[in-house]
Amino acid sequence: MDRAEKAAQLFLQGYNCAQAVVVAYSDLTGMDESFSAKIASSFGGGMGRLREVCGAVSGMFMVAGILYGYDNSDDDESKAAHYALIQELAAKFREENGSIICREILKNPPSDPAPSKRTAEYYAQRPCARMVYCATKILEEYIAEHPIC
Repeated sequence: MDRAEKAAQLFLQGYNCAQAVVVAYSDLTGMDESFSAKIASSFGGGMGRLREVCGAVSGMFMVAGILYGYDNSDDDESKAAHYALIQELAAKFREENGSIICREILKNPPSDPAPSKRTAEYYAQRPCARMVYCATKILEEYIAEHPIC
């Protein structure tokens, strides 16, 4: 099973969209699955079900930061390069899905702090597993072109 399929499967097992992406990369990030799930837990449903930036996109950005991010606050060149990477990833996701905003992808559902019960009907109405797959695939393509040292 490739990483994008694994991420989609994790979503279908109950992880939120951000968690599914970040947990799928646990082997590359060096974080165990439990820590990966915890660090991404706030970003599901467009950040705490606020329907802002898609959680799959947030997860993709978190993994990109862990793998390619900068850690020197004085390194303006690295900071600019990393933000350019994030913008590139966002543009690819937007090109494929029309938006990086959860409420736009989901056709403007109301924000809801309470988790929805995940049923077959829930999965049939939501494109979230596909968004998780897409974000992971975009990141996989980037990693293939820019191997991690």
